[in-house]
Amino acid sequence: MTFVLSEEQEELRKVVRAFFAATSPPAAVRRLMETPDGYDAGAWRRMAGELGLPALAIPEADGGMGFGLVELGLVFEEAGRALAGGPLLASAAMATGAVLASAAGGADGGDGDGEGGAGDGDGGRDLLAALARGDRIGTLAVAEDRGRWDRAGVATTAAGHPGGARLHGHKSWVLDGLTADLILVAAADGLYAVDGDAPGLTRTPIPTLDLTRKLARLVFDGAPARRVGGWPAVEAGLAWAAVALANEQVGGAQRCLEMAVAYAKERTQFGRPIGSFQAIKHKCADLLREIESARSTAAYANWAATQPDHGELLVAASLAKAACSGAYLHAASECIQIHGALGFTWEHDAHLYFKRAKSSSLLFGDPTHHRTRLADLLGL
Repeated sequence: MTFVLSEEQEELRKVVRAFFAATSPPAAVRRLMETPDGYDAGAWRRMAGELGLPALAIPEADGGMGFGLVELGLVFEEAGRALAGGPLLASAAMATGAVLASAAGGADGGDGDGEGGAGDGDGGRDLLAALARGDRIGTLAVAEDRGRWDRAGVATTAAGHPGGARLHGHKSWVLDGLTADLILVAAADGLYAVDGDAPGLTRTPIPTLDLTRKLARLVFDGAPARRVGGWPAVEAGLAWAAVALANEQVGGAQRCLEMAVAYAKERTQFGRPIGSFQAIKHKCADLLREIESARSTAAYANWAATQPDHGELLVAASLAKAACSGAYLHAASECIQIHGALGFTWEHDAHLYFKRAKSSSLLFGDPTHHRTRLADLLGL
């Protein structure tokens, strides 16, 4: 494996950074986070139509660009730098990862308990083209009120019906759950697709610490659904979500370090820049080391997502999510400390990064959850 980016990948990074700089400057972030949807629909259409970002990891045969999470990871890193909101994480990572796993699972895919595998369902391959074009915004709904992101925490059930399955239950902390028109729902026996306007579906916004993220609680009261896959497809969607978020956390942490270093060069105390003091130097050096280490775990997870071994992706995803969550939260905290009282004010962006770091550390499972899962996967 190699973590050295090609010229094409570096060019992708440059183009995406310029795009987010234009569409997600701090003023736009603050304006959009006060809106119900939390993103600019015009920017999303440009993201999908001009840059093709939702299509990056979808095979060409299904209307995508045929790349993978290595390229998509670069996009999320730049999105994290800019605190970009919108449905990219939910649609291009969570929903796309789950559907790709379902479509590739095959009819004989099993999960080891006789209840079907990633391909135990219709696969949902027909959903990919619309996700690639950005015509449909998808999300993956897993956690319920107990806050668990694993199979043991899922109580939602699917009942047979002459016209198809009907879902009963609820989901909490669904990313972009208010605006998604394609909801991939984790039920006790597998993965189901539900239209956003389905009868029997109620969506309610959830107040959040991080206003740049929009979360919702969904209630399914006999909502019509189609089965697209087994539990391995849910695991794959969560793994893609964790890896994409880990890349985003690296981008946010890097931006926090840059803001801290820039301020340390400008702010003077006792007639000299505070960055010249050993304590500040040590803080910045420790952050750089931690961020680079986190970046390596994210790069490994990006690579693992391109490999046929599904087990390696699960291991790499939990490793990256735990490491990058810690690095981002530490960087955001130290950024505020170096800025002093200024960093706590509403006018400064440091507190927005801190809130994003805190909320991201909990989304899709906190570091403790992923360390425990990592130990279980490795048989420790």
